[in-house]
Amino acid sequence: MTKTSPEVGALAAQRLAADESRITGQRARRTSLSLAAAWRTFWRAPSPWLIGGFLLGSVVGRVVAGGGGWWELAIPAVLVAAFPLIEWVVHVAVLHWRPRDLGPIHVDSLLARKHRAHHADPRDLPLVFIPTPVLAWLLPAYVLLAWLAMPTASSALTLLVSVYTIKLGYEWVHYLVHSDYRPRSRWFRHVWRNHRLHHYKNEHFWFGVATAGTADRVLRTYPVPAEIATSPTVRALHAREQL
Repeated sequence: MTKTSPEVGALAAQRLAADESRITGQRARRTSLSLAAAWRTFWRAPSPWLIGGFLLGSVVGRVVAGGGGWWELAIPAVLVAAFPLIEWVVHVAVLHWRPRDLGPIHVDSLLARKHRAHHADPRDLPLVFIPTPVLAWLLPAYVLLAWLAMPTASSALTLLVSVYTIKLGYEWVHYLVHSDYRPRSRWFRHVWRNHRLHHYKNEHFWFGVATAGTADRVLRTYPVPAEIATSPTVRALHAREQL
């Protein structure tokens, strides 16, 4: 394997810093977090432990259940294929929900409120994670839905393993994008760039969080950044509607 020269490594670091400065409109960060340090910090939040606990329980349950048909391999494959679209819909319809009154009832979920706070301060890492009160009902709800949707216990557990794995992966990638870790791989650099454009350029585009823009391309929310004006409400979602 050819070793990268210090000059090439320094040039790559400079270009990455320039990208971040251009995308965020801020000076490049002074520190660079290693992947190992990011992983340790990630596990200080409650969300990974809650999701990880349900994932471990579903894995143990799936092993104990045994059996199952080969068709169950399609479950994780379908979920992975559908995830970019699922992520896009949740981001647009749930997280970017505009508060509104339906008769006497004011509708504004905790997820939407927390997401507005996340946009106001993308560097506040606790706001990166799914709120604990939401996970407290959402994670058990998946168990009920899996048992109702699948024909066998083994397939229900396979579904749960898949769902919890994807959710934990989503939390990890989202945290990593907002941390001081600098992207190394081409895939992660695309994810990093797109999500920063969403937070610092225009909140009406680039809705992928843990994917590299697949759904955005299909649903036409993946414009050329230079052709899109910087939104005045990118850090204050729906501010104009609330005036």
